[in-house]
Amino acid sequence: MSSGESKTAVIAAVIGNLAVATIKFIAATITGSSAMIAEGIHSLVDTGNGALLLLGLKQAKRPADDEHPFGYGKSLYFWSLIVAMSIFGIGGGMSVYEGIIHIQHPSPLENPLWNYVVLAIAFVIEGTSFFVAMREFNKARGKQPVWAFIRASKDPSLYTVVFEDSAAMLGLIVAFLGVLLGHLLENPYFDGGASVIIGLILMGVAWLLAVETQGLLLGEGADAATVKRIREIVDADESVDRAGDVLTMYMGSHDMIVNVGVQFKAGVHAETVHRSVHRIESAIEAEFPQVRNIYIEVESLPRVPTEK
Repeated sequence: MSSGESKTAVIAAVIGNLAVATIKFIAATITGSSAMIAEGIHSLVDTGNGALLLLGLKQAKRPADDEHPFGYGKSLYFWSLIVAMSIFGIGGGMSVYEGIIHIQHPSPLENPLWNYVVLAIAFVIEGTSFFVAMREFNKARGKQPVWAFIRASKDPSLYTVVFEDSAAMLGLIVAFLGVLLGHLLENPYFDGGASVIIGLILMGVAWLLAVETQGLLLGEGADAATVKRIREIVDADESVDRAGDVLTMYMGSHDMIVNVGVQFKAGVHAETVHRSVHRIESAIEAEFPQVRNIYIEVESLPRVPTEK
């Protein structure tokens, strides 16, 4: 998955959310709908979150320097965690609060037709953003199952947009039902209840994002199949007796470091070891382009017991 694919999805989401937030707040002002206020907060938070993800994508491309010798790839993970906190605290928290206040102090809807018009427009815009995000997401995951791809992905920006857009589509349905039932039954509690449900949806999405981002921030390594293949590449070299520990860690969505312990065959000269190290590095980088730094540690041969 390229950073270009992630950026396309994020930009589409930012543009769509900004437009939708504007019309939702206008409708909320006219009608006094709590669900529409919650939806406006939701879209406004998503707009800010998209900007944070773009910032993370930009910072992650900065080259390594003396202060950050492994680069700035984890900037994207940091901002993804901030996005999760924003969705939970601002989006979810404010929506639940607004809904509770509306339930405690209900007021009838005014001009509900505006809500239906805005929700229809929002559904088209959000649907377009969701389509772009899913197109890029499916292009990246190929034939992998959705959840397996999310768990394995090291680029949170793309599935974050998919989560946000999915929550947005579900939130629009909840808002529509809240307004419709409140209108038909002349019961304002449905509107406030819809706002609370929208907030809980956002909190659930935030929790999923936080869980996925936690592993990346802590230093998530490659999957078992990748580690096994790296070990096979090392073992296959003609000068190697066996590979030792294979340690990996992602420093960014497309930046992994590899540390391999290698035990060379007895009698191998220093120059031969030097050539072998270069062969191993080249073979690993050729098969795994995300590997940016390889460190090979020469391990000692096991001590041969001497006869007394």
